[in-house]
Amino acid sequence: MKLKYSILMVVLMCAGMATAVQADIYVIANASVDLNPEDIRDVFIGEKLLSTGVKLVPVDNASAQAEFLSKVMLLDLNKYNSIWTKKGFRDGLNAPDVRPSDTDVILYVKKTPGAIGYVSSLGTTTGFKTIKHY
Repeated sequence: MKLKYSILMVVLMCAGMATAVQADIYVIANASVDLNPEDIRDVFIGEKLLSTGVKLVPVDNASAQAEFLSKVMLLDLNKYNSIWTKKGFRDGLNAPDVRPSDTDVILYVKKTPGAIGYVSSLGTTTGFKTIKHY
């Protein structure tokens, strides 16, 4: 009985630590983008396509996607993919490209007019705007 109790305590502590350790998320954009933090969700579900005459180009980050979807979008990956599948059929829109890492997203956002993405660490703070830190 004591062993079962100990195992249960370890499992509960680990579960608590898993929820306590959350990564930072920084939503960043090309210098050409003028965007309010309230618009981030709409950009990433294809509802907001332009900002001050500039076509928005959202980009997903494979290494931070789960955290972004959970923390910012309040969605899981299945629901997010479902939204984009419907957008593709209904509106002819393509889901955001997926880059493999923070570095790749930062480089893409810096060089692509209208680009908006997210990273778990900034590394550098030049050549783009930080829209919101979560």
